[in-house]
Amino acid sequence: MIVGTRGSRLAMRQTEIFIERLQEKCAGTSCEVVTIKSLGDEDLKSPLSGMGTVGAFVRELDDALLRKEIDVSVNSMKDIPTTVREGLKIGAVLKRDSPEDVILPCPLEDLPEGAVVGTASVRREYLLRNMRPDLKIKQLRGNIHTRLSKLDSGEYDAIVLARAGLERMGIDRPAFVLDPGFFVSAPAQGTIAIECRDDDEETISKLLEVNDYVSRLETGAERGIMKFMGAGCSSPVGINAKYEGGEIRVRAVSFTYTPEPVRVDTMIPELYIMDELLDIADYLTGKRPRLKL
Repeated sequence: MIVGTRGSRLAMRQTEIFIERLQEKCAGTSCEVVTIKSLGDEDLKSPLSGMGTVGAFVRELDDALLRKEIDVSVNSMKDIPTTVREGLKIGAVLKRDSPEDVILPCPLEDLPEGAVVGTASVRREYLLRNMRPDLKIKQLRGNIHTRLSKLDSGEYDAIVLARAGLERMGIDRPAFVLDPGFFVSAPAQGTIAIECRDDDEETISKLLEVNDYVSRLETGAERGIMKFMGAGCSSPVGINAKYEGGEIRVRAVSFTYTPEPVRVDTMIPELYIMDELLDIADYLTGKRPRLKL
């Protein structure tokens, strides 16, 4: 199996995780790793929200899949557009890691007035401004180690990162979880997804062996709501779904669609239907004054 991935240390680690799980379930499967540089890797100056393209971190990998240069691609699921390219599919969603955001090097409430906080996420920026209007939010691009070095050099007073990335890389340093009930994570954050061609039955059958039902259920709800909202990876929207024994708790927040932020904390059935996701999406975008749920 030829496995495509971005070349960052985190992307390579996520690829290792996938291959380890695949070979545990499908003994004897040999894998060749091919690294492909994405637009998001090449342009480290432009804000992600201003790149003017969908799937800045996956487009080149998708192209390689469609050209049959690779059999699968390993991605952070939050980077995959909600409308997957024609001819491709998400073949597996690995068991989800921690979805929360963390702030380094101290709790948010300990930052002095006017502190400079780094992030590349529009969602995180809006949430930070909502919680601490006094903060100065500064664009921060680059891989985890680059971001940490900029923090250590004093360029930023604090930075916000995904907890899962730090854990996968084995980085052990003070990092404080931002309240997930208020600081709602990005849809599919903390999840590794594997894309493949939709007609490659042999590969699909192997990917099903590493697919995690609960993680797929949760991220499916999150991405479904985001799709109905017409939102993308760079939208100021947080959505987190958590399976709780027969039901799914959905927490969400949206900015810019309405004069004030809109928040959701509700339950939907495990076997949710389109109308339930659409109801939440319409409420978050101000098209509906209240939830039917």
